[in-house]
Amino acid sequence: MSTPQHRIDERAPVFVISVAAELAGMHPQTLRQYDRIGLVSPRRTAGRGRRYSARDVAALREVQRLSQEEGINLAGIKRILELQEQVSGLREQLERVNQALEAMAPADRRRVFAADRTGEINAVRRGQRPERRPGGAMVLWRGGRRPD
Repeated sequence: MSTPQHRIDERAPVFVISVAAELAGMHPQTLRQYDRIGLVSPRRTAGRGRRYSARDVAALREVQRLSQEEGINLAGIKRILELQEQVSGLREQLERVNQALEAMAPADRRRVFAADRTGEINAVRRGQRPERRPGGAMVLWRGGRRPD
């Protein structure tokens, strides 16, 4: 008999402010201040109570580390966290594109494809440009030679 595997969603808002503060090693008032300035903003309940996720707690620990060990001010930390989130989103998008390419038949992998901002992939004839859509496009060449 196999044991069912349970996966915990690191984005699920489950911790009240006192628990999140304790897990992050901070005072609850510090978490309120970070929320006010948009550094780490938890989700809100219907009654406007703050609920922090495991990911929020990790971000709070990173804020503390950057501030205390690296001497970075809060504005700099906010920008670092924004950039880290952007990079994470781009990595997820690239992974979706790579999975879509791997799912294609080997002959199709040698063709030219355009991927839009959402990760939607369309085949394009060699030597033709992809249709311009809002947000731009990225063209990938996989195998074969690049068209002139």
